[in-house]
Amino acid sequence: MENKLAIISVVYNNYSILTDFFQSLKNQTNKNFKLFLSDTSEKKEEVAKQQFPLEVVSYNNYGYAHGINQGIKTAISHGFTHFCIINDDTYFEKEFVNNSLNALEKHPGSLIGGKIFYAPHYEYYKKYAEKDLGKVIWYAGGKNDWRNCTTEHLGVDQVDQPQFNQPKPTDFITGCLMLCDREVIDRVGFLDESYFLYYEDADYCERAKRKNIPLFYDPKITIWHKNAQSTAGPGSKLHQKYQKQNQLKFGLKYAPFKTKLHLIKNYIFK
Repeated sequence: MENKLAIISVVYNNYSILTDFFQSLKNQTNKNFKLFLSDTSEKKEEVAKQQFPLEVVSYNNYGYAHGINQGIKTAISHGFTHFCIINDDTYFEKEFVNNSLNALEKHPGSLIGGKIFYAPHYEYYKKYAEKDLGKVIWYAGGKNDWRNCTTEHLGVDQVDQPQFNQPKPTDFITGCLMLCDREVIDRVGFLDESYFLYYEDADYCERAKRKNIPLFYDPKITIWHKNAQSTAGPGSKLHQKYQKQNQLKFGLKYAPFKTKLHLIKNYIFK
């Protein structure tokens, strides 16, 4: 098979969020892709046929990682070797697929992330001039803060500047947008489904690094993110529950001993 991009996403209950996502795919200059959409909704609705290749597969809700894994496995069964994991609450410009395939060809056997902006009016802080909306960064590379066992987004809440336009190695890639090829899947495996929601991306990055797989930030791959709209918004009870629970799980697996004690204390007493 000629290299094609398998785009893997999960929809959970909020079908309206797919409108901009689908429109972005419809507008791609490079049509060398197929969307594999895992529908884990409680009350499933029919997803209409689109003007691009689309396969919707329905599953019970066993978590985000399970939905992504099933999408990847389905894509592999169709012969795909290049994969893009992406949130459904995103949209992007017409060269997204082309830039993604170029990055995967340039960096084989790597995990790759791109530049992610807040979609206008979805910024965490409401302090920006109108002219800067759509230019506020959500992710421009990442790193692990092992003292607090958190994953940091470089450039977050800053208006885009030239320093975020340079491709470079990175320490953490968010699961909002993560690309890899079949070699990475073969060496690292699939996402850890025991996380259910959040920190499955951080875990995958750590497992990849332990296999000496490079992590790379490519700012040419650009998307806009309607932050946390798939999980009832930032700060929701659902968001807080799984962030806290899986931070502990991730920390007990990878963090230094002192951090593990701190996490256990906070989990029990807060």
